[in-house]
Amino acid sequence: MTKQSVKTSTPTQRGMQILCLAMCAWFMALGVGFAQTMPSAPPVGSQAAMFNQVKAWMSQSQGVKTEEVLIAPLDPRLQVQACAKPLTVDLPFASRDTVRVRCADPVWQLYLQVSVPAGAGFKAAAPGSGGVASVAALLKTVVVPKRLIQRGVVIEADMLEEITPAPGAPSDNSMLQSVRDALAAEAVRDLSAGQPMRVSDIRRAILVRQGQLVTLTVGEKSGFLITVRVEAMQDGRMGEQVKLKNTESGRQISGVVTGPSMVKGLQ
Repeated sequence: MTKQSVKTSTPTQRGMQILCLAMCAWFMALGVGFAQTMPSAPPVGSQAAMFNQVKAWMSQSQGVKTEEVLIAPLDPRLQVQACAKPLTVDLPFASRDTVRVRCADPVWQLYLQVSVPAGAGFKAAAPGSGGVASVAALLKTVVVPKRLIQRGVVIEADMLEEITPAPGAPSDNSMLQSVRDALAAEAVRDLSAGQPMRVSDIRRAILVRQGQLVTLTVGEKSGFLITVRVEAMQDGRMGEQVKLKNTESGRQISGVVTGPSMVKGLQ
């Protein structure tokens, strides 16, 4: 009776099998890498509106075309809330690579990474100007205190003024350019009179503090106005919603901070 032979793998064949398995695993991993680096979906809704406004602002302030402004994609897990008021866009740092976007209602802010063509930054000169842009058009206003502002003081409009630096003064995008940007903020250090203020010199101030009696305004949109003193149950900054308590009835309500020790009832 003839015995059937059993084929066994030689060392060379086993080596080829291991190599094939390794190559398959490598290609599968490579395929996953390709999937992860595919272009992200274009922004939609509130995010698209924000990107469009940032591009328009960069185009106007940096003298470039909107299609030349590139914005890095946001984390897909981040949901951009719709803003009930126009967005505020600025360059908070000396570099033009970071743009800050702020919303007042509801209150939020985002930092975006952007890029513009090299050499951009000056708007084209008007026809007939000999190719030289107006010096006044290139200068940005800065905000300076009218008097000494001590650390921790909540800043009000009459404490500041906007001035235009002299021609030749260094331009710094970290400087405040509007008094409005400093309102409802507090100084984080002593600010000397006439010294240009930087974004880092201020922070959003706590205008309502827990346990403080504040003035609540109700009914402004209904044709009548009622004011009442209530107790704040938590700290709050401009535009933030805080819990309040009627000291007579003990009833808890909510309101939105509108100024120092001032809140507006929700309607």
